[in-house]
Amino acid sequence: MLPSFSSTKFLQELAWREYWQRTWQELGENIFTDIKQPQPNVAHRTMVTAVENANTGIEAIDKQIQLLYKTGYMHNHVRMYVSSLACNIAGAHWLKPSQWMYYHLLDGDLASNSLSWQWVAGSFSARKYYCNQENINRFTHSQQQHSFLDCSYEALTDMEIPKALREESPLSLETKLPQTGVPVIEESLPVLLYNAYNLDPLWHQNEKANRILLLEPSHYQKFPVSEKVLGFILALSQNIEGIQIFTGELTALSSVCKNNKIIYKQHPAFPHYQGTAEKYDELFPQVTGYYNSFFAYWKRCEKYLKDL
Repeated sequence: MLPSFSSTKFLQELAWREYWQRTWQELGENIFTDIKQPQPNVAHRTMVTAVENANTGIEAIDKQIQLLYKTGYMHNHVRMYVSSLACNIAGAHWLKPSQWMYYHLLDGDLASNSLSWQWVAGSFSARKYYCNQENINRFTHSQQQHSFLDCSYEALTDMEIPKALREESPLSLETKLPQTGVPVIEESLPVLLYNAYNLDPLWHQNEKANRILLLEPSHYQKFPVSEKVLGFILALSQNIEGIQIFTGELTALSSVCKNNKIIYKQHPAFPHYQGTAEKYDELFPQVTGYYNSFFAYWKRCEKYLKDL
């Protein structure tokens, strides 16, 4: 039996994130560069100050940025609005603003975030995504008028950068990792390696093992997250019985676990892991490889909906 329309729509939303993961698996570090073509009409490669300060002049967007800072969450539709404003109206290259957003998102995923920004900015899509004030008002239940976005879509594509969005600033992001001691390792047991992409409390749940949440400084220097996001990761890890937290590189942990079997879930964020790799959980494991668009990928996935 096929899922109902509502459940199919929900599965399609989940499949978007898996599609980004598939792209990451195939393209690796290239997802942090323009994929299909250079982003058109780039004015600068820094951060839009008004976006970072939640002072764009678009009231609904500014409120949602403030909410992001407060809660770590932002609606997917609003993320597109912010991306469009920063890249397609303010002229910023997508990379720095995407790093800013990832830094604050509790559900931040490097592939979903980076590739979604590219999709909006036109470097991973056939055209840029634009939103005007009417669209924002409709979907955020706001009533703002006479903003610089209060115009037709045709006018948006030829608009000069509004004065409110012209200021740019360098982006300074840092993660302060907790200081930890060397974990206590029982030599007769395997070491299960956890990270921000694997905090599954059911993984090997009924087996005796050393369980380590590894926080590598090199990873967080390259992909920093906020104090709120780090706190969220640490809080989730407490659902794993017996978990130990270790701040350090994998090489340092491996030197402590010389006689232990190290097991981890394979993930493109950590291609340097060594040990026994297990397959990452997937919604559609039957569909592999790179697809040029989400809908080409989804067309293949639809064949397996009945199996879910």
